[in-house]
Amino acid sequence: MKKILVIFGTRPEAIKLAPIIINSRKWKSKIKLKVCITAQHREMLDQVLKFFDIKPDYDLNLMTKNQTLSCFSSRSLIKVSNLLNQLSPDYIMIQGDTTTSFISSLAAFYNKIKIIHIEAGLRTYNKYSPFPEEINRVLISHIADYHFAPTEIAKKNLLKEGINKNVFVVGNTIVDALNMTLDIIKNKGEGKYLNFFNFLNFSKKIILVTAHRRESFGEGISNICEAIKIIATNRNDVEIVYPVHLNPNIRNVVIDELKNFKNVFLIEPLEYSYFIWLMSKSYLILTDSGGVQEEVAALKKPCIIMRELTERIEVVKAGIGKIVGTDVGRIVREVNNLLDSKLSYSNISKIKNPYGDGNSSLLILEKLLN
Repeated sequence: MKKILVIFGTRPEAIKLAPIIINSRKWKSKIKLKVCITAQHREMLDQVLKFFDIKPDYDLNLMTKNQTLSCFSSRSLIKVSNLLNQLSPDYIMIQGDTTTSFISSLAAFYNKIKIIHIEAGLRTYNKYSPFPEEINRVLISHIADYHFAPTEIAKKNLLKEGINKNVFVVGNTIVDALNMTLDIIKNKGEGKYLNFFNFLNFSKKIILVTAHRRESFGEGISNICEAIKIIATNRNDVEIVYPVHLNPNIRNVVIDELKNFKNVFLIEPLEYSYFIWLMSKSYLILTDSGGVQEEVAALKKPCIIMRELTERIEVVKAGIGKIVGTDVGRIVREVNNLLDSKLSYSNISKIKNPYGDGNSSLLILEKLLN
């Protein structure tokens, strides 16, 4: 019996770990899996847990208003360490590159507990982009014991750093989560989603926007808003939907700049299943999110990446995404190209998903049981 404590704190982690948690129930005789959340992001995390029917065994409830990275990190290290001392698991399992993931790994290392890293090997090789995620994942890789890389590129990144033991290419569990979500939506019906988004005219091309990263604060988010203004003003064949992040560094600027455009809809952050449904109905996506880049690959939706660098380089190499940074002219130009060129758009639907076929969680569990 292998005792595994899964630790996470944000919505993206919960989404990508949910398929592993759910599928681990098939091997109850071989795996004793417990779930701990730090609640680094409280409300958005709880929505995902409810949707996937995951009930945490331990809730550290560490979120505080306007918390700094230093404050959250120090409190997390103590709380996670205390829990590890109490439970003495054989392994912890963490996902990606969040502060929760890094601090949990550090606590496990201090307690000589083995670390399973899901989505290992992503790199931009710029320690401040994305910040603090790039350094988080680099440091995790050098103390983890099992490295589940989503792609061959991610594996090669690890090998270049001398990490060559227990490295497995398994695809990305976000595809598993997305497929599960679409199946649930299909089985329960789309009525509540159609009703929720009844303000949209789906005969027009829907452009979905997400922008929230620290690197976008200030000039970056102002440029993104300027590009959206130009698109909204010059195109009567589109409707733009922007679920606005709660961070005031983003929210205040976006609302002030875009509130008066009749074909721009500023809405509250969406629950996961509503976001996936809307993404599946959208014509193209503008984003600075990492997870969204992976989801568009599974949905075969074109993506304009509003960052200077991406650790999801597979999306770009496949031709699904294009990096434009926050340059107003480049954003507008690439959006217009996708809206006007049927050939550019149709080619994306033929591309094979670089992140796998939705069986990543099963592959991970099988490797751990061998």
